[in-house]
Order: sequence, then structure tokens, then C-alpha cells
Amino acid sequence: MKNINKRNRNRNPQHRKPMKSKANTAAQGVTNYKVEEPMELLPFLLKVMNNRSRNSVKSILTRGQVAVDGNIYTKHNHPLTPGQTVSVLSNKEAMRRSELIDMTILHEDRDIIVINKGAGLLSIAANDPTELTAYSQLSEYVKKENPNNKIFVVHRLDRDTSGVMLYAKSEEIKEALQADWKNIVKERIYTALVEGTVENDHGTLSSWLTENKAMKIYTSPVDNGGKHAVTHYRKVRGNENYTLLEVELETGRKHQIRVQLKEIGHPVAGDKQYGAATNPMKRLGLHATTLVLVHPGTNKLVRYTAEVPPAFLRLSN
Repeated sequence: MKNINKRNRNRNPQHRKPMKSKANTAAQGVTNYKVEEPMELLPFLLKVMNNRSRNSVKSILTRGQVAVDGNIYTKHNHPLTPGQTVSVLSNKEAMRRSELIDMTILHEDRDIIVINKGAGLLSIAANDPTELTAYSQLSEYVKKENPNNKIFVVHRLDRDTSGVMLYAKSEEIKEALQADWKNIVKERIYTALVEGTVENDHGTLSSWLTENKAMKIYTSPVDNGGKHAVTHYRKVRGNENYTLLEVELETGRKHQIRVQLKEIGHPVAGDKQYGAATNPMKRLGLHATTLVLVHPGTNKLVRYTAEVPPAFLRLSN
């Protein structure tokens, strides 16, 4: 597998030229501060919010009102590097976001909303238009700020897959993203908890995928007229029962990761459709960890991450 961490150091916007630390309000209820020198999160907040008491600042951090480059952090010692943006949400804005069910907002600006979708939550309505979905909740969320606001689906995650997902806030941005998705998106990284012990430390899976009338995907090692799918994986840790893999998509086919891992004898835990014998978490062991893309509004490279669910780590320890 390609060296993801090395590549990210070269691409990540946090390594651009440092800017002076100052506050500005980018959206209602959100105040942004630029980081100019390496520092831990709590000391940085105490410095830029020097009109507040230490206990007040600690409470803001603990309540989940602080984001770094769009990702919420609560740990006092989270490291900051020059060029990053620290956002402080008002209590009202934090409350508005906390009303969302089985999802959290990782990043929001005038062009996009990035969420961490929970397992079991549909991206968009399927057969039942009244069913709670990420789309229906975000639609209500943006309308609370302005009744004319809308959101638009850019891509989807399976109902049982959790993690990073992006929506557009205008049709123009949606079309721009979808028209050049392969070039705009630089990395799509998942974490998979799979059954058994994966022997190889890394590898690449290449096959052709076809779908039957029951919407189940089948894989072939040779071109059979299906869609070519390429997946890279790296072993993170494991035991005799489960292995934790970091998986990077080179192509984005339906059920690509699930069917290709099943084909090598290591189905995703909880994936009965593709041969899993166990379901230790009562959910699919697949999580969209990282999305790296060229931001459609700023043209800068941005990175959004959702932490690996603790159960994935516990079962593979």
C-alpha cells in the first residue's frame, strides 16, 4: 500500500505558510482562530480566549464546542501545528448540532457539510420516505438558520457503514464535485474489522464486479464485462479472531471492500451478506475513516477524519 502518512504531510493544508493568530467569525455561532506556532489545544484556547476564566474555557472544550480543521476534539493536550484553524462553537450552535441523531457534524462552511454517519442510518431515503436519514436531518438542520437553505447528496455510504460523508449546500457545488469526483477526491480511507488472521502486512485487491438482480455483488479475477475495482489494504493489528485493516479505495464501486475482502477469505465482521460467520458488534465492521479532497469553494486540499469506533480496536487487540 502506498505510504499514506508521507503523502498527507505533503498535501495537508496545515503545512501551508503560518498565519498570525487572530479571530474571525466565519458563520453564525462559530468563531475561528488561526494557529501560528506549535501548541497544545487547551493552552492555545486559554491564549486566544484570554477574556474567559480557565474553568470556562475547559468547559467549552469538554462540551465538544471546539473543532480543529473541522474535526471536534475534547482532549486538552491535542497537538496543534501552524496553519490549522481552531473553531469555537457558541453554546446555541453546539446545541443545534447535538440534536442530530446517529450522526455528528465534522465540518461545515458555506459550500459543504461533512458528517460522521452512524452505522444503521441511511444516507438518503430508500423505500420509506418517512424514515429518518442523514439527508432529512441535515435538511432540517440548515433550514433552522434560513428556511430557504438546502443540502444536496454528493455520494453515499451503505446504511451499515459508518464514518465520513460529504453533502453540498448548493446544486452548483454538488455538480462541481460529482463532475470531477475522481480528480477532486485524493484519498478515501476506511477501517475494516475482518474475520480471521490476515497474513500479509499489505496488499492490493484487483477484480471485476458484477451485480445480480438481487443486488448482490460478485467478483471475478478476469474481465467479465463488470466494473474494475482496485483496493489497497494495510494490516494495522490483529489476533486469532479478527484483523484490523486500513483500506484505501483506488476505485469506488458498490460493496467493493466487502466483496473483495470476502473473496480473500476475510469477510468484514457482521457482514452476513458476504459470508461473515460472526457479528460481535451488532453492526458491520466497516468505517469510513478519512476523506481528502480539493475543496470546491477554496481550491485548497482538506482532510476530514472520523475516529475509529472503540469496538474495532478492542476486538482486534
